[in-house]
Amino acid sequence: METAVDARFALLERLFDHAPMFPPASLSPAEAIREDQRARESSSAFALGRLVWPASRLEEAPLGRRLSVVLDAPLEPDPRVEAVEVPPGGDVESAAALAPEVYVEVALDDELDRTLGEVKRLGLRAKVRCSSGPKRLPWFMLECRARQIAFKATAGLHHAIRSDGEHGFLNLLAAAVFGDEGDPLFETDPEAFELTGERFRVRGRSATADDIASGRRRFHSIGTCSFFEPVEELEALGILPL
Repeated sequence: METAVDARFALLERLFDHAPMFPPASLSPAEAIREDQRARESSSAFALGRLVWPASRLEEAPLGRRLSVVLDAPLEPDPRVEAVEVPPGGDVESAAALAPEVYVEVALDDELDRTLGEVKRLGLRAKVRCSSGPKRLPWFMLECRARQIAFKATAGLHHAIRSDGEHGFLNLLAAAVFGDEGDPLFETDPEAFELTGERFRVRGRSATADDIASGRRRFHSIGTCSFFEPVEELEALGILPL
């Protein structure tokens, strides 16, 4: 990801991988394509990342769209596929040759160190689920930073700012940008966050576009079944539209 001049673009560009066919949206392929097209035509389309699509329905995916494919079935070579996502129990070693980026979903359990060690050994990336605000998420982010493993997050990131024990996606971004898996992850005050063209601020800490770009190389994207829900959260905070 290239460094952006504007801090808002550096933080949000291609952040939201759109997964409309997956729960809870669970749209049909035709509905998913229409919803994704609506996102592509919106004023916030710069924040739209890849379209997440199941391998079992790849023949129904739209032409000309960058895809991140979830391996629920064998995958044939396809130039649209920029990334693949390996579900728990998937064949990680075989997946390594399927796309330029391979995300391995890891469990936040006692085997996390061993699992991330294997991800690193294979030169792959990690994927983490944030449902129910997992307590081990800081550990996961710390280990990814220490091992220089890029990752994406999905599930449970329904709000921009942490609330009701659920992680916020701005909190995760702040943790990645500032290299601190402590206070930024648990900040609940919306007033503590500020994003302008010049900087991303959380409490007394400030990051430039260059700092943000470095953090985004570690934290690649967020998988979400709805593109417009997180955009509406950012609109409510006055961050969008630009």
